[in-house]
Amino acid sequence: MKITIIPATDLIDGHCVRLTQGDYARQTIYYRDPLEAALRFEGAGIRRLHLVDLDGAKASEPCNLRTLERIATRTSLEIQYGGGIKSREALHSVFDAGARRAICGSIAVSRPELFAAWLAEFGPERLILGADIRDGRIAVKGWLETSPTTADALIRQFLPHGLEQVICTDISRDGMLCGPSAEFYADLQRQFPTVEITVSGGISSLDDIRRLDQQQLRSVIVGKALYEGRITLQELEQCLPNE
Repeated sequence: MKITIIPATDLIDGHCVRLTQGDYARQTIYYRDPLEAALRFEGAGIRRLHLVDLDGAKASEPCNLRTLERIATRTSLEIQYGGGIKSREALHSVFDAGARRAICGSIAVSRPELFAAWLAEFGPERLILGADIRDGRIAVKGWLETSPTTADALIRQFLPHGLEQVICTDISRDGMLCGPSAEFYADLQRQFPTVEITVSGGISSLDDIRRLDQQQLRSVIVGKALYEGRITLQELEQCLPNE
């Protein structure tokens, strides 16, 4: 497979958790120390880690930078970090703590001119647009609010500013193990061939990932399926050498 597989580690109170459909009241703790999960992923040959600061998303500022720093210094994983990045200072703090890429969602909706300026300053290779959708509209502030903007409209807005990377999470499928909206993502990728569209939400098996790979999606985030053993690290090891 050519598709890049990116495990997700969601952080609350420094622990590795997973939410169901973005609901903070429906959380399961999988690792009390997220570094343990990161080391296991690295040992299986994983190269990138998706780290989401759920505390930061609610607080509107990064809250788990110490965890980010521990993982960045103890592993060679390329970390993409999101949650609460609302200011230039916050963005710098995330990069200083060891993130290779930063994910910005709410700020791109509320202050698009600022996100465009960051694309110019830090470069599109370091900034990822977080386009998380609920009922076809972009959700913001830790998925607690919904804006009137659609994913394709948000992406199109930043193309002139060099946007290259988008993570699109289907909130209705997140943590549900029901399979991804493959056609939706394939259509989005066809609309924006110069942008890497990362699939997020609903992955339940290796077959889901194979289908996305066949549809020429370039990257996919896997969370609950890994933590629940629906996809094993051994299975991933067999796929990764062929990326």
